[in-house]
Amino acid sequence: MATFTWHNGEVPKNLKVTQVYGLVFTADGRMLLKVETKRGKTSYSFAGGTPEDFDKDREATLRREFVEEVNTTLQKELHIVGYQEVDEENGKPPYAQLRMVGLIDKVGPKQPDPDNGETYERLLTTPERVIELLNWKDTGAKQVNEAVRLAKKYFHLTKFSDKEEYV
Repeated sequence: MATFTWHNGEVPKNLKVTQVYGLVFTADGRMLLKVETKRGKTSYSFAGGTPEDFDKDREATLRREFVEEVNTTLQKELHIVGYQEVDEENGKPPYAQLRMVGLIDKVGPKQPDPDNGETYERLLTTPERVIELLNWKDTGAKQVNEAVRLAKKYFHLTKFSDKEEYV
């Protein structure tokens, strides 16, 4: 069974980054979740995905994935929150799933993801509700709480709206 260990900060050079996800905020402090419903079951996640060879860097991966999955553009400034170290315990080296924080520039109309044709709902909600909906226990809480700390530091967020809405 795979183990997931959360670390704040930069990914060590010896860990390959296999995915880049965004913990992103609106100007009023709400976070965006990607919402997927399959066979009557709803799941919540951060938007993001796999780095491609043509991506200039990890920021480019995140920006591309946000447009593809949730048709959302991000403001210029992005910062690393940390990474989840994944050890599949199958003899292969562990790898990293990077998390970045940023501010939403614009949420466009829903459109199909070019990779799989799926059209996802987008939910704007409070950081506390994100922790609840993700249901990743302590690991999820650590990621969201660190993203909130960095959003306050870098983007000077001081108010966090309690309005929840699908966009």
